[in-house]
Amino acid sequence: MLTAVSCATRDPAPGDRLAAWQRALSRTFVDVEVTVERDRPWTGELAAERLGALQIATEDFGPGTILRGARTAAADPRTHILVRRQLTGTALLLQDGRTAELHPGDLAFHDARRPFRIVLPDRQRARIFMVPRARLRLEERQLHALTATAVGEADGGAAALLLPLLDGLVDEVTRATAARREQLARTVVDILATVALERIGGPPESALWERITASVRDRLGEPGLAPQDIADQHAISLRYLHRLFQRQGTTVGAWIRARRLEAAHEELALPGAAHRSIAAVAARWGFTSPSHFSRAFRETYGMSPAQWRRAAGAGQGGRMPAGRPALPAPLSRPRPPDRGHDLLPFPVDGRIELTARVTMERA
Repeated sequence: MLTAVSCATRDPAPGDRLAAWQRALSRTFVDVEVTVERDRPWTGELAAERLGALQIATEDFGPGTILRGARTAAADPRTHILVRRQLTGTALLLQDGRTAELHPGDLAFHDARRPFRIVLPDRQRARIFMVPRARLRLEERQLHALTATAVGEADGGAAALLLPLLDGLVDEVTRATAARREQLARTVVDILATVALERIGGPPESALWERITASVRDRLGEPGLAPQDIADQHAISLRYLHRLFQRQGTTVGAWIRARRLEAAHEELALPGAAHRSIAAVAARWGFTSPSHFSRAFRETYGMSPAQWRRAAGAGQGGRMPAGRPALPAPLSRPRPPDRGHDLLPFPVDGRIELTARVTMERA
C-alpha cells in the first residue's frame, strides 16, 4: 500500500505551513516541535518508506530547529533509535550533554526515549533510519554512551568499510523486488548495529562474527546455503567472509557441517523426535544425502545415528566408546526471526511502503 501526502506553497495556508511541517515530522518519526526564524525563508521535503521493522526517510529542511522535549518524550510511547546520515549541509545534534556536528558523510545516533535537539543553520539534506531499539542489541548504558557522537568514514575501522556499503544498500532498496527489500533492510540494521558497537568501543570483528554465526544457525536447514549467500546477507565480500572463518581456525563449509551435525545429534536424542526417521532428521538440518549424513555422523561421534539414538533412549547419556573425543556441547535450537515489538508510528495494513512528501516555502 502506498500512502502519499503533499503540501504546496499555497496549501496549506501560509500561516499553517509550520504546523503542517511539524505534524509531518511527528507522524513520520516521533513527536517533535519545530521552530524557524521569522526573517529567513525555509523549505521542507520529506520522503519515507517502511521496510519491515526499519524505516528509511530522506529529510530536506532548513534553516530551523527540531526539538523533542522531556515532556514530549515522556508522553510519546515511541522509543526507537534514530540514525542521522548527513547528505548535504550541516546539522548539530544535541543529546545527553553532548553535541555532534555533522557534515556530509557523517552519521550519528539519537534516542527517542530522551530529549534531543537538532539545529539546522541552513537548508540541508539527511537520510534518517528509524530502528526499534531492541534491533541494535545494545544495553541501555551503551545506548546512552552512543548518542550525539559523530561517526564518519575518516574515523577508519568498521565505519570506513560499512558506511559506503550502507549507502549502496539504500540505493539498491529502491530498485529491489519486495522480497529482496526486506532482506536488504535486515542487512542495513546489521550494519548500523555493527557501527554502533564499534563506536562505543566494542570489537567490531567479534560483533560481526557473532552476527554471521547467529544468522547461519537460523539457516542450517537450507541445504543450498552457500558462502556467497552469507556474504551477501551481511554486505561483506566473499573473501572477507572466508578470512573471518580462517581466523577461527575453520572454514565456512566445515563450520556449517559441524553445526548441522550438532543439531541432528541433539534432535536424535530427544524423546519427542523418536517418530522421525533418521533421514528426516538429516534433511531437517540441511543434509540431502542420508548416506553422507551417516558417514559424517560416524566420523564425528564414533557411532552411527541409529546407535546414538538407541544409546540416548536407553539413558546412557551418549557416552562415547573408549578413546573417542568428548561430545561437543548441545546446540541451542535455532532462534526464530526477531520480529520486535516496537511499532512504527503510522498504521500498518499488511506490508506498507509509506511515502510522505511535504514541500513548503515561506511566502
